[in-house]
Amino acid sequence: MARVVAIDAGTTGVRALAVDEQARVTDVAYRELTQRFPRPGWVEQDPLEIWDLVRATLAELGERLAAAGETVAAIGITNQRETLIVFDRASSRPLHAAIVWQDRRSAGLCAELEAAGHLPSVRAATGLVLDPYFSATKAAWLVRGGELRLAVGDPALSFCTVDAWVLWNLTGGPRGGTYATDPSNASRTLLFDTATLSWSPELCDLFGVPLHTLPEVRPSAGRFGTAALGELGAAGAVLDGVPVSGVLGDQQAALFGQACFEPGMVKVTYGTGSFALVNAGPDRPPAPEGLLVSCAWDLGAHAPPGRPGVAYALEGAAFVSGAAIQWLRDGLGIIEAASDIGPLAASVPDSGGVTFVPALTGLGSPWWDPHARGLVTGLTRGAGRAQLARACVEAMAFQVRDMTDAMAAACPYPLSALRADGGAAAMDLLLELQAEQSRMPVARPAALESTALGAATLAGLAEGVWPSLEDLAARWEAEAVFEAQLPPELAEASHATWRRAVEKSMGWAAHADPGEE
Repeated sequence: MARVVAIDAGTTGVRALAVDEQARVTDVAYRELTQRFPRPGWVEQDPLEIWDLVRATLAELGERLAAAGETVAAIGITNQRETLIVFDRASSRPLHAAIVWQDRRSAGLCAELEAAGHLPSVRAATGLVLDPYFSATKAAWLVRGGELRLAVGDPALSFCTVDAWVLWNLTGGPRGGTYATDPSNASRTLLFDTATLSWSPELCDLFGVPLHTLPEVRPSAGRFGTAALGELGAAGAVLDGVPVSGVLGDQQAALFGQACFEPGMVKVTYGTGSFALVNAGPDRPPAPEGLLVSCAWDLGAHAPPGRPGVAYALEGAAFVSGAAIQWLRDGLGIIEAASDIGPLAASVPDSGGVTFVPALTGLGSPWWDPHARGLVTGLTRGAGRAQLARACVEAMAFQVRDMTDAMAAACPYPLSALRADGGAAAMDLLLELQAEQSRMPVARPAALESTALGAATLAGLAEGVWPSLEDLAARWEAEAVFEAQLPPELAEASHATWRRAVEKSMGWAAHADPGEE
């Protein structure tokens, strides 16, 4: 059978993966993506580099597929969400650096809108909060600051997330490319009404983003166009003309890739940040305190017979997770490689009273405090590298526990076992701690590339490579399952210490220069 290819345009790198008919990853090409930090709290990338890395990874993967005599049935796209790209559709020329989801430059704007009383209506329509995390606040910052090199009314002006940028270029760009997105990505912009699954004119007016600049919203599963990659030589021979048939934001793609098709199923991805999602069913739930409501996916014409094609998700997000490990490596020199964190943290039985709150770019769910800052407490003369490493791993588990606690209180369905993926899910210690804190079995899948796998299987479902969700669910398998071992009272005591530290970190930069937000 033909392979399905997934493009995973993430925060720190771009992958192209091949998936076989058993829904197993058979080959991967990867390139690291440059992040720039021009001012404190600002995070940028180059849109052209993103596309160049997509082409480079597809070329590498495609050459190997061609050499092996493979064919490709479909391409799926998944991506870092909320990151804003603004470009000229007439030329595909970026008009500004990509403003990454971690960027906090629009904190002042968010505070202004909240003070003006807009939060209730925004939250009711979108399921989100007024936070610099989301795309519309970044677009409003650009429009207000006169940072664009094209008039706001120009018909070629385009505001989009990374999926739409990749899709546009992949399908030909100015030479007939598709400018579109899906509900999973659109629902992360603050411009999308998650009840009607359409752009909101009222929200566009609020943020100053003209409707004509936004991509068309199509179901997540279905043909968006065909790949225009003929210039890639041998790779182009196998990839050119292949249908692009699935688009999902990375966290929803991981939920799909983890086969969390039934309401109440939970997944957590430990990546640059940590993201927990629970399938909340086909009806949009009210936006609960501390959590976000997103569209998980829209299967459109490929929905199971007699079942809704749309699924919603309750979501929690911690901005700094794997990024804290990078900080220990690059900022403090405590470890030489990210993979050193697990063995170092496991070399001590506990953190020795050290607690690390990795609010290096503010706090996400359930606190939503852009003014919080990182904090280390409980230091003694006996604390060293291992204790700080352990506290970093514990913080990852504590942050997710705060999310799953909020989900359990808000989800209309009881939470079932948690499925974990992302690079840090390779750490047994982390998943053991997560099971202790969230009081649920934590399963690690046989394939940790759940995000790309979700994009591939969604596209393959649309093209008939896999016949149904049930077939995909049957192919999911656990590599290991972790159960809580500690008495609940011990887990509660350590969590209470964590919560005290979180409270101290909140509001730390509330009176800082707005340019440092």
